[in-house]
Amino acid sequence: MTRPDATHPDSWSSDQVNVTRTGEDPRRWWGLVVIALAQLMVVLDATIVNIALPSAQQDLGMSDGNRQWVITAYTLAFGGLLLLGGRIADLVGRKRTFVIGLVGFAAASALGGAATGSGMLFAARALQGVFAAVLAPSALSLLTTTFTDPKERGKAFGIYGALAGSGSAIGFIVGGLLTEYLNWRWCLYVNVPIAVIAVFGALVLLHDRPGHAGARLDVPGVLLGCGGLVAIVYGFSEAQPRGWSDPLVVTLIAGGVLLLVAFVWWQARAPYPLLPLHIVKDRNRAGCFLTMGLAVIGMFGLFLFMTYYLQVVLAYSPVRTGLAFLPMTAAIIVGSTQISARLMNHVAPRVLMVPGMVLAASGMLILTRMTVDSSYTTEILPALLLMGLGMGLTFMPVFSTATAGVAPQDSGVTSATVNTSQQVGGSIGTALLNTIATTSSTAYVTAHLTDPSKRALIVKEGVVHGYTVAIWWAAGIMLLAGLIAGLMVTAKPPKQGAPAQAPVPESVA
Repeated sequence: MTRPDATHPDSWSSDQVNVTRTGEDPRRWWGLVVIALAQLMVVLDATIVNIALPSAQQDLGMSDGNRQWVITAYTLAFGGLLLLGGRIADLVGRKRTFVIGLVGFAAASALGGAATGSGMLFAARALQGVFAAVLAPSALSLLTTTFTDPKERGKAFGIYGALAGSGSAIGFIVGGLLTEYLNWRWCLYVNVPIAVIAVFGALVLLHDRPGHAGARLDVPGVLLGCGGLVAIVYGFSEAQPRGWSDPLVVTLIAGGVLLLVAFVWWQARAPYPLLPLHIVKDRNRAGCFLTMGLAVIGMFGLFLFMTYYLQVVLAYSPVRTGLAFLPMTAAIIVGSTQISARLMNHVAPRVLMVPGMVLAASGMLILTRMTVDSSYTTEILPALLLMGLGMGLTFMPVFSTATAGVAPQDSGVTSATVNTSQQVGGSIGTALLNTIATTSSTAYVTAHLTDPSKRALIVKEGVVHGYTVAIWWAAGIMLLAGLIAGLMVTAKPPKQGAPAQAPVPESVA
């Protein structure tokens, strides 16, 4: 018995796809460097401007209410258009869309760096998100079709998972260095040389089969799916300044849910579906999507709170704040490349994912004890190390399992769905946990402000209290992710010597 999506389960192509084992061309490892470089650029750009935001706000005269759009414009476009980007990659060829995404991302970055007003910067960030939505699924699907031997696939996904998990933290480090020693504009300009190197590398090193030029794009699916995701992400982003009961927030979230319900209904009937439902009906794949989305909710919330905690409460400089995340980045890389990649071919994915989420939640629980004068070395650092190690253990098997056994013509849209769960989870986490933190801080200050002479201290304590309450929620979400991984991801270890892209037997007789 074979997986239903191992051969052609939809109408994209009627010919049988012949999949071969990864070749002996050593250049494929240099191709991995190119793919990883592009993915790192996309992931870190979601956070690299965070530390630079105060400088950009002052330079361009942004209001406090509008400054959020520097972040939201990117995540909205990225998360909302990823499914479309994945299907375009399947249609016209992944190498072609990979190069187009790189060139467009570099151009949008240069436009943002040269911004003369807030509107120009917001538009450039949205344009970055659009091209990132084309680039990210192309990168992951190129990786999927380049490395099909299980042993090599484990190593490749270990490197990829480390970058996907640590990219956000690396963004804080690079953002701090560029902001302090150059200026905030270089947080955008830095993408240009990276993209140029990746384009030349892609043209020389990457190979791909032709796209399905004769197939048509599912326009109703694009409008329903992307519209629903954009509405939900936008609704969550507006919940922090407006409140959860605000009519606009309620309308956006409810409308987004309805659009997604209509999207699922249409995908079951569309002749050329944007997201073939067999991709998400697979139990293991659905478990990976949910695990990724929930894990990133907690991770993005942590980045947000720790950035403000270190800079505002402990008065760290931008560079010192960025460097404070370095041990977490190192732990993510160790967890992905030295633990997950080595064990992936010997143990079931959930044997890595469940302990990973428990470790990450344990790190969160340590942070719930933060005070206004906590020591970084004894109280913050251990938590960041546990968090990084847990994420490293989790990300690599999630990426590998979610894309295993997918027919090549569906690899782009499957990769896009993984990235969509990551981006949408990050957007929801930032909005949800920030709202919890703000509400808890306000309640704390109201209850404890009895002596006006101690107002500054009470306000600072209230801010930290809000962070710890939100981190409790994040820890619970991490544990939920671990539970889902344990119950839903039942895949067995990949077999030595069996191509990962070929039809995979469900059981051995």
